[in-house]
Amino acid sequence: MKIVLATSVALSLCAALAPLAATAAPATSAPSSASIPDFSRFWRHQSLPGMEPLASGPTSVTNRSRRNGVSDYDSLVGDYTNPILKPHAAEIVKQHGETSLAGVTYPSPANQCWPEPVPFIYKNFGMMMLQQPDHITIMYDEGPDVRHVRMNQPHPAKVTPSWYGDSVGHYEGDTLVIDTVGTKTDRPFAMIDVYGTPYTGALHVVERYRLIDYEAAQEGLKRDAKENRLVPGDIDPNYRGKFLQVQFTVEDEGVFTTPWTATITYRPAPAPWQEIVCAENTHEYYYNKDSEVPTANRPDF
Repeated sequence: MKIVLATSVALSLCAALAPLAATAAPATSAPSSASIPDFSRFWRHQSLPGMEPLASGPTSVTNRSRRNGVSDYDSLVGDYTNPILKPHAAEIVKQHGETSLAGVTYPSPANQCWPEPVPFIYKNFGMMMLQQPDHITIMYDEGPDVRHVRMNQPHPAKVTPSWYGDSVGHYEGDTLVIDTVGTKTDRPFAMIDVYGTPYTGALHVVERYRLIDYEAAQEGLKRDAKENRLVPGDIDPNYRGKFLQVQFTVEDEGVFTTPWTATITYRPAPAPWQEIVCAENTHEYYYNKDSEVPTANRPDF
């Protein structure tokens, strides 16, 4: 069980988070501030596992285990027959599903309190984005996940792999485009979704964030309700204002037969941000063993 601390996160603290150091000169000029959409608020979805599969075309792995017609989050059996998966990746997903069907909760970045790569990270209900001219900071409420995006710069010629990859962004009209490569593979629980789908050093994710009206959001919300378990919580079901939708495309020639796309649709959260400190809870058990949370042999101070 994760520990929840009812503490608000001040934007001034967010601004203090240091961005990744740039290693290349800017590639394009920044747009005027008047044309930049404002994403800077606390956004939430209430879906488990979270990804909204497209109605057609190559899209995300879904859950073969169903309850009341939607994904049974207590039994994670990824659809290993999804044609996006290469045979060895399909076998890994199948093995994870067999483990879950046996009543065992297999370890993942979420339940072991490790950094969650994109797009696994969309599993978090809450997200906050801090926009600044030269970089964007994205925080997720099930911590300690924080992403840094350098704006209007290219990836370095040689990317040093990191937990969340090297992310660069730019605006295309009313859309924020974030391009991520270099996600660390030499790490525990290297998977891009809750079904254990693996990834390699070739992982490349492109995210497109934009504000949409209530009517435009319905298509994604209907796909969401058809696939995901909707958890009652911190959203206003009567909200009719702007939604934030991210359409993301994933490619990895080491795992997938083709690039694939899905969405996440967020609405504003009516309540203040709550910080969830996952790594402080070391007493969860997964198949009779302690949670493998990050530890240090000596203090770092």
